[in-house]
Formats: sequence, structure tokens, C-alpha cells
Amino acid sequence: MSKSLTPITSGAFAMIAYLGLVACDGGSNNSTGRDTIDEDGLATHIATLASDEFGGRAPFSEGEEKTVQYLASEFRAMGLQPGNGESYFQDVPLVSIEASSDTSLTITRTDGTQVGEFSYGDEVVIGTTRNVARAAINASDMVFVGYGINAPEYGWNDYEGIDVKGKTVVILVNDPGYATRDETLFGGFAMTYYGRWTYKYEEAARQGAAGALIVHDTGAAGYGWGVVRGSWTGPQFDLVREDGNASRVAIEGWMTDEVAQTVFTAAGLELEAMKTAAATRGFKAVPMNLQATGAVANVLKYANSRNVVAVLPGSATPEEYFVYMAHWDHLGTDSKMEGDNIFNGALDNATGTAALLEIAAAYASLDEAPARSVIFLAVTAEEQGLLGSAYYAEHPVVPLAQTVAGLNMDGLGYYGPTNDIVVTGYGASELDAYIERATALVGRRVAPDPEPEKGYYYRSDHFPLAKQGVPMIYPGTGYDHIEHGFEYGMQMAEDYVANRYHTPADEYDPTWDLSGAVLDTQLFFDVGLEIARSSTWPNWHETSEFRAIRDKSLASPK
Repeated sequence: MSKSLTPITSGAFAMIAYLGLVACDGGSNNSTGRDTIDEDGLATHIATLASDEFGGRAPFSEGEEKTVQYLASEFRAMGLQPGNGESYFQDVPLVSIEASSDTSLTITRTDGTQVGEFSYGDEVVIGTTRNVARAAINASDMVFVGYGINAPEYGWNDYEGIDVKGKTVVILVNDPGYATRDETLFGGFAMTYYGRWTYKYEEAARQGAAGALIVHDTGAAGYGWGVVRGSWTGPQFDLVREDGNASRVAIEGWMTDEVAQTVFTAAGLELEAMKTAAATRGFKAVPMNLQATGAVANVLKYANSRNVVAVLPGSATPEEYFVYMAHWDHLGTDSKMEGDNIFNGALDNATGTAALLEIAAAYASLDEAPARSVIFLAVTAEEQGLLGSAYYAEHPVVPLAQTVAGLNMDGLGYYGPTNDIVVTGYGASELDAYIERATALVGRRVAPDPEPEKGYYYRSDHFPLAKQGVPMIYPGTGYDHIEHGFEYGMQMAEDYVANRYHTPADEYDPTWDLSGAVLDTQLFFDVGLEIARSSTWPNWHETSEFRAIRDKSLASPK
């Protein structure tokens, strides 16, 4: 019985024609080696890295050792050189902090009557980044500080006129532009760095707060409560810092929207009205006449995790570098869970790590190395706050002023080819032009992130390097499926976030259609190769917050 066929777009015909050309002549000068990237290679690496044997690839685990050895052995077999002197490994000193699961948070009125004792995991998640066996807040006065933002360049300070030293601040996730859709507020609907939970905790500490509690909202956060519970319970990692993070607040945490409703009502406040007020310029923090009490008992472990680094030396200007990166880690195994308790991290990020290996093999297969050197960097502890990439940005194996640019891969498509490829952070740098040329050659198009409110640009490993000025591009799978259209691609992405992201259900499925992932990976190869073969130095656009940092680093003697 024949099947009815969905009409194929002109972009698809162009792609098919291009692939046929590659098959016939081995590719053009801009794509030699790309034909080594195929579905079998990607599938093999994904299936291996996401297997139960690797235990979810958590730092400090047996799964880490299996993962980093696998990556190093693959790089070695390709003939790539160690990237850190004589070693493929870069030690990343981390501390693991695991809070007891019987932790709870109690909130009372100032007259001592109890509002509620909220359970760990289901209602609140609290912990500490301080490297201590016990951290606590005790009858800490609570203050609602809106979005918890102090941004002079936007003329916005939620802490103006209020002293929160020793108090617990209650904060909304995202930023005012998301709530209002007002393009004159921050990034409009697109999240800025001020909307990220990491910033909010850091600013609360700068203000002298003792505790910081974020009100969870699925839309504003970009993920459901299950992600909070899965990501911020169990062992939490941080870089080992000189002060043991004593400068951070004692208790950091999240509360569900339902708990927040209860808390705000007890404070005589209406949560939705407070959200509206908080998104209004001139908002003033509101004392809640409530007090928070909570303590966490911690098990501390210190150890080195590892980034894995390989390099292909350049043939003409080896002192200049292009970097490909992906994070190898995921959330490991939760021994306290019943049933399937392995967070395999197949899409996040066995796929990106597989692409890193396939691209490395493609470069290794070239008859002649490009003019510039190419670094292949698999980083650790992304899931714990971009720690491996942050460490690399602070301790690069080559000077960042000699790092021309980079490309980060965090999640490939599993539902077939698309007409588009999404660039998160599109419009920030001159790297856009490179991927636009590469996509045009195969009849595809570049699309900006359709969900800028979720702040994906601040949620992956290119960001620490970008903060140091290195132009970084973060492309990912598109949504406009060749046969089924845009809505289908969005449905597939939303289904993943709702049902598998950061859960044990993120497992490799042999029925995945990786043909689109192959096309994307080949594009990533093409983008880096053009830069590696050239002498140009792409920069951030003038409007980028990273432009001045880059200009300063390039002006310094190398």
C-alpha cells in the first residue's frame, strides 16, 4: 500500500541536490572531510555514552572515569594530539555538596504562628553553596524583592531603599521584559542574564542577604518543577574557591508556585498583583512580615573532575585557535529513587559529545590541516552551573586572546532533517555570517531562537568564554521539519522538555532519526573549517556587552 507524501520544500530539494553532489565529487574545498560524519558514527557514540554502564556520567563517579577515558581513547585513535601539554585531561577541582533529604523549610508570621512547614523536593528545594557541614537561616525576616535585579545600565534596582542584610529575599525568575513583553525593558520577551537564577543568587549575596528563595514558574523559568527537583537535589558541585563560598548566602532555594501562593497570602499580599508590580519601573521591595527557618546538613567531598582536550595543530598559524566544545556530563544515578534511577542524558548531552567526536574525526581525516589549530574540548559539570567551561575560561590551555572563536554543541535533533538551523544568541556577533554562508550552500536557512524567554544563551558552555570576550556561536537543531513543518518540530522539542529533560527518561532510542543531526554536525564542521582556514578575526557586534572585553584582549600583546 502506498503512502501519501508530504510535499518537499525547495530547501529540501536544494539539500538533496547538495548531498548528491558531495557523494559524487567528495565535497568542495569548504567541506572536505564532512562526508565522514554519518548516522552510524553518531548513533554509536550516543548509545555508548548514554548507556546504563556509564551511569549518567556524573562528575566524581565511575561513570566519569568511563566517559573521560572513552573520549581520550577516541581522540588518541584519531591521531589528535593531547591538548593540555602531554595530557588529554585538564583537572577541574570541584567540591560536591549533598544536602540531607530530610531538610525542610518552615515559614512563620512575626507573631510566631506557623504558615507552613514545606517538604524538601515536592514543595521546596533548598541547599547551600558554602563549603560547610551545616548551613542555616533562623527566623530570618523575609522581603519580596521582585526580580532581584540591580542593573544600573537599565536604570533598575530592586534593592534600592531596602536593607536586606541577614534577611531572606524572595525573588521572581526571569526579568521584567518577559512579564510585560515591553521591548524597552531589558531584552523584551528575550531573557537577559539578569533573568537567570545564577545571577539572582549572586546579587542577593552582594546585597548581604542570608537566604534567597526563587518562586518557580514553568513559563518564566523555561522548565517545570521536576527539573528543579531533579537538578538541585542530590550532590551539587561547585569550583573550589579560596573562600569556600563563604561570601554566598547561607541558604539558596526554590519554592513552587503553589507554596508561593500560600506564603504571599499569609503575608497579606496577592501574588499575581505583586508580580505585576515587580515588572513596573520604580518597584520598591516589600517586607513580608514573615520569617524563614531552615537548615541543611551536608556531606562534602573534594576531588578533581576533568575536562578532556585534544588539538589538531595548524599548518600555517598554529598559534591561533578555533575551539569546538560540548559538555560530557549529566546528572548521574540517584540511589534514593525507586525504579529507573539513572539520568542517562542521551540528548543532553551525549548527542553534542558525539558530534564533537565526529567533527574531530572529520578534521583528522583531512589531507592537510587547516592554517589555524583546532581545539576539541569536552567539559565537565555543565549541569552544575557551567563549571568545567568556567574553569577553562579562567585557566585556558591556550591564551584566550589567541582563541579566534568557538562553537558550542548542546543537544542535537532526533526527529529528522529541518529546513532551518536555530542560532541561540543570533545577532550578537560576526559569526552569524559564517553559519549563514554554510546553510545557504545546502539550501537551508538560519533562524533565531524561537524561545528567547528561556535564556538558553546563558545556559550552556559557550557563555563563560563569551564573558571573557571570545566570540562564541551556539547553533542547534531547527524546528521547521522538512516533511512535517514547524509545528511538528516545536511539538517534539516541547515534548522532550516536558517529559524527558533532566529525568531518567532521557534515554537513547535506536528508532531516532539522526539524519538531521548529521546535517547539523556537518554544518558545524563547515563553519569551523572556514574560520580555521582563514586569517580573519570575527568579533562581537558593537552593541554586544562582550565587544569591549574582546577589543581589549586583542589589543594586549600576545
